[in-house]
Amino acid sequence: MLKIVADENIILASEAFSSLGNVFLLPGRKITNKEVIDADILLVRSVTKVDKNLLNNSKVKFVGTATIGRDHIDQEYLTSQGIFFIDAAGCNADAVAEYVFTSLFEIASEKQFILSEKSIGIIGVGNIGSRVSKLASSLGMKVLKNDPPLKRLTKREDYIEMDEILECDIITLHVPLNMDGVDKTFHLFDHQKLEKLKEDTILINASRGAVINNKALLDIKNKNNLSMVLDVWENEPNINNDLLQRTNIATPHIAGYSYEGKVNGTVMLYNALCNFLNKKPEWEPVFPEVPEKIIKINFQEETNSLQELFSAIYRIKNDDKQLRNILELQENKKGKYFDKLRKDYPLRREFSNYFLELINSNPVIQSFLKTFGFNLID
Repeated sequence: MLKIVADENIILASEAFSSLGNVFLLPGRKITNKEVIDADILLVRSVTKVDKNLLNNSKVKFVGTATIGRDHIDQEYLTSQGIFFIDAAGCNADAVAEYVFTSLFEIASEKQFILSEKSIGIIGVGNIGSRVSKLASSLGMKVLKNDPPLKRLTKREDYIEMDEILECDIITLHVPLNMDGVDKTFHLFDHQKLEKLKEDTILINASRGAVINNKALLDIKNKNNLSMVLDVWENEPNINNDLLQRTNIATPHIAGYSYEGKVNGTVMLYNALCNFLNKKPEWEPVFPEVPEKIIKINFQEETNSLQELFSAIYRIKNDDKQLRNILELQENKKGKYFDKLRKDYPLRREFSNYFLELINSNPVIQSFLKTFGFNLID
């Protein structure tokens, strides 16, 4: 049978792939050339660097990553070796969008402003960015979008220049990590761009840590009253402790870690592998029932009511608290703790599983919640 080496954090990996071969689960950071030398299939997440060093002289002919990012994959090398590659782009778009708005309503409630009255600049308008754009528009926010590759491709005029984005009340990043080239995003937000942000800007990064120069961000935070939501960090799992302490909402690279988002990634890899092997897909995941999926909420005021609703489903402050515990650990234990938070991440279900009984809500709020996928009870 085929030998399939898979990251142990790929949800339902054994269940999904065992009918296609012998599945060997390993921690992502411990997948080395020795483990894959006689493997036929390699399934990874973002912590495994897939390149010549890993695959040299191996039998691997199929590589799949259960993530939307590709910066850990040397695609040129895979192509040169005739190795098929697939990612899971779009698998967790809903989860990340839920993360973005849950964090925004937390900050809006804390600072007592109305989110619908703010402007939001979206950098990167792919699967996730376009989802955030649609949701923000449905709430009535002013939405500005920046995506140079898409602008070149589509010629659309609604993709604007970066300087205009930097004037927004909220800026959220949803770009891949490109180390060079015309669309380089490594340190896209450098000291120069960060200095242009106005006071009280909310900056969200749920893409890749190195899209923002973390040292420059800490320096600017010390001068500017930025609100920062960081799910990703440079040099993960060894993150900047000083930056962590200054971040308003800090999480351990789990924005897309809904149960549905992770399962979607596995399903995409499974279907791609079946197609590669010319086999009919037979496995389908069974989703566990959601307890207490009917929520009754009285809308007294937009900001606090939406914060109450979102946090009742996704307790983002718990994720923040768990990550901050890293500050109490010895330096040599912090990286392992960061990885453990990701490995042992608690069950989190997406908003589309829930039914809402709304009191005193208006049509705009109802449309916004429907756009999220909530089921509204008449």
